[in-house]
Amino acid sequence: MEEVDKILIHSLTQVGTEVGEEVQTVKQFSSELIVEAVVRCLRVIEPALGNGLSHILPPGMSARFRLGMSLAQACQDLGYKGEIGYQTFLYSNEPEIRALLMYLVEKLPRERAESSDQPAGKSAVLQRSIAAKIRAHLAVPWIPPSCRAPLLCRSQSPGLTHSFHAQQLSLPHNLALSGKNIPKEVKEYCDNFLPPVTAQPSQHAFLPASLLERNLAEVSSVQQWEAEWNSQGLGSRLNPEEYKSRKRQRLQKRLQDQLRHCVQQGPDSQHALRSSSDLADVLRSFSGGAGGRDVLTKGTRFTHTEKFTFTQEPEKVVQQMQTAANALPASKQSEQDIQARQEEEVTSLQQELDQLSSRVEEVTSDMKKLTVSMTQVSDELTQRELGNCEEEESVRVKKRTIELLPDAENNLPKLQVLVEGSAKRIVNLASQWEKHRAPLIEERRKLKELWGSRELESTRRVDELRSLHDKIRQAADEARKKEDLYRQLLTEFENLPGDVSRSAYTQRILEIVGNIKKQKEEITKILSDTKDLQKEINSLTGKLDRTFAVTDELVFKDAKRDESVRKAYKYLAALHENCTQLIQTIEDTGTIMREIRDLEEQIETENGKKTVSNLEKILEDYKAIRQENSALAAKIRDA
Repeated sequence: MEEVDKILIHSLTQVGTEVGEEVQTVKQFSSELIVEAVVRCLRVIEPALGNGLSHILPPGMSARFRLGMSLAQACQDLGYKGEIGYQTFLYSNEPEIRALLMYLVEKLPRERAESSDQPAGKSAVLQRSIAAKIRAHLAVPWIPPSCRAPLLCRSQSPGLTHSFHAQQLSLPHNLALSGKNIPKEVKEYCDNFLPPVTAQPSQHAFLPASLLERNLAEVSSVQQWEAEWNSQGLGSRLNPEEYKSRKRQRLQKRLQDQLRHCVQQGPDSQHALRSSSDLADVLRSFSGGAGGRDVLTKGTRFTHTEKFTFTQEPEKVVQQMQTAANALPASKQSEQDIQARQEEEVTSLQQELDQLSSRVEEVTSDMKKLTVSMTQVSDELTQRELGNCEEEESVRVKKRTIELLPDAENNLPKLQVLVEGSAKRIVNLASQWEKHRAPLIEERRKLKELWGSRELESTRRVDELRSLHDKIRQAADEARKKEDLYRQLLTEFENLPGDVSRSAYTQRILEIVGNIKKQKEEITKILSDTKDLQKEINSLTGKLDRTFAVTDELVFKDAKRDESVRKAYKYLAALHENCTQLIQTIEDTGTIMREIRDLEEQIETENGKKTVSNLEKILEDYKAIRQENSALAAKIRDA
């Protein structure tokens, strides 16, 4: 039982029970320790049952009875079939507590099941520790702020809270992991001038949010790239670098087309004139030469007219400014006059600005109307040019026909000869085309079959690549999970106490297994000896009965004629009866010895139940309950 108790104590320590070093067996468990162990196990097995129970035994007797009844009901709801009640926890005995603790320890979730259901690694250890802290805080009853001790003020105060604000971080390891050659200047900047990550945010409270945001962005980008590569990249039959370059070129081309299309549409509002220079710079950066400059400098008659109308010459502007400066009186004017003059100027300038804006809108609307009319005119011009070409061809044919009409008799045979020659030439060309067409069709068919077979082969290889990629990803995920599991097990191994030796545990287990084997062999030997002895007793009993029957028959025959033989027969019957009584006495003695051993075991069991001490505890608790009842009755009378 000592080994069983050690295993139980170790399991209870793993779930958070504080077992003292002096406690080595279940017999040394106190009521407080029993309640704490049962509540801790219930919280791990079924949180809904254990979270509502306190692991601290209250001082009042009525509260203790209620807690004992609640624990008994929770164990019964969990499926415990043995006898259990409040007395199991308050007036415990060793066998019942050992059976209950063994049942609860067997119900504890296994580490393998936890590792398969939960993510392994340091994150899982961190999550479990956070959950344990939260459970510990939830188990502590809430106390009003005015009644809290200093320790509770620190543990139950809300503390400082910060908003989730992320900032951009610069990490040098991204450059090293990209696989590209890092420029010397960038490397020098990262080594000498780049601040550490903890110093980059403007406030220290923004660091966790920034790190989480950066990590989430990197993970999502990797997942998006893998999804795009699996769906489109493998089908393009390009390597990743070529696929990225092609995608970048396609994106740049679309941007150039969009910007060039926006510039060619003309200004749609008064803001288009102010943004034309910015668009010109952007297009010039994309085009990289005179092509973009030509696109931007090219204009229509209406744009030139608008520019000429609303743009003043610099010399004229300077002259106007000088005239306004000379027109000012030399004397000092009052501030009110200056303010009134400024207001008049602002009003006049505002009116001019409104007039210019209305004129710009009118010109813009006129430009739109003229652009639509120009489009319609260009479409009509194109259609008329096509109609003119057809009419010119018809006129040319009719003109040649009219020229041949005066000499129709001579020209008609010539035309027939030309027609027949053209027909023969067409037939000849058709025969030649057929000669060339047959091998070309055959070659086309072969090439089409070859292309189809290659297409099937390429499709099959792409499918194989996709399946191989999936297998690689699954293997990588499995390897990552095993690596996390290895780290978790390594962390748990490092957290184990240093004096624990695996070889000692293994040796002890082997010794226990050896002892069990020896005991099993001894029990088997005793059973076989008992069976042999019972067989021998049965055979001797049968032999004795047969011998007595034969002897009794022979002696009884001679006893009728001889007196001495008659006495010998009586002695034989008396001897047989005495031997039977002696055997029965021996059997009764064995039965009594077995009953004595059973009674001794029952006495030991009753002694282990600590009946006397439990009775003393019951009497003390009864007295305490009577005192509590008396105190409550006195309070009721006083009230």
